Amino acid sequence: MAARLLDGTRIAADIRAELTSRVENCTQQAQRPPTLGILLVGDNPASQVYVNTKSRVGDALGVNVDVVRLPATITLDAAQDVVHRFNCSAAHDGILVQSPLPSSLGPIAEQRLFEVIDPAKDVDGFHPTNVGRLAQGRALFAPCTPSAILELLDRSCINLEGRRAVVIGRSQIVGKPVALMLLHRHATVTVCHSRTRDLPALARDADILVAALGRPAFVTPEFVKPGATVIDVGINRLVDSSIVRALLPVGSPRLETFARRGSLLIGDVHPAVAETAGALTPVPGGVGPMTVAMLMVNTVRAAEKRLEAAV
Repeated sequence: MAARLLDGTRIAADIRAELTSRVENCTQQAQRPPTLGILLVGDNPASQVYVNTKSRVGDALGVNVDVVRLPATITLDAAQDVVHRFNCSAAHDGILVQSPLPSSLGPIAEQRLFEVIDPAKDVDGFHPTNVGRLAQGRALFAPCTPSAILELLDRSCINLEGRRAVVIGRSQIVGKPVALMLLHRHATVTVCHSRTRDLPALARDADILVAALGRPAFVTPEFVKPGATVIDVGINRLVDSSIVRALLPVGSPRLETFARRGSLLIGDVHPAVAETAGALTPVPGGVGPMTVAMLMVNTVRAAEKRLEAAV
């Protein structure tokens, strides 16, 4: 039997609807809308799409999204100047540095930019102070994608306490923070990565399997315990028709989508997993829209906290 799809698009819409009155209250009290400052460096196509989506969602919700776009040739000092301006601005409640940054800025550019964000405006939760608070279970802001995963599980009535969770991927943005958040919810967590031995066998122990490694269709049915909940964080754009045809069964409506658009979004989980898993997030329409919704939640929370501090 096919897995139950965890509809991130629908749940994200519910979250935005719940935020409406809070945005109105903030706007009335501050005499301006909650405002998110985004720094976008370079012309990475995926980053352009993500930032445009965040702007569109913010506009619809009544949150002002102020995007500063810099060329890839900019210096790290100049990029830090933008973050400092957001820090000092009375009109900006939250700050986000869009990843990835161009390689021209150096191997630790993201770390250096995250470190200069005011922790009280760090709505992506990557400042060392917020990372430390997350490790202690008292985060001011938790990273948006891990927050999206937990919210999606909660609103889908999937219990975490006492369950075995396996996270494939150890990135600072998803893998490590989601492992911590699952631990705080009393799951027993294993983090796997490229050097993990016998990865499929470890993954098959999971009641909840999170795939966040950035490799299209890597997680096949042999990784999945029957009935497990599978969270697919990957977003991979495929343009090779032979690869797409090999992944999808004959007659799949997604083949028509590929023929029409010339590309297809595929997660880190193979489509065949839908016949083994008990619940599964689709790509697109799963974790992605939830991540943007949680960014809006964090931005509104930041605005509310600034208003509280001003009283």
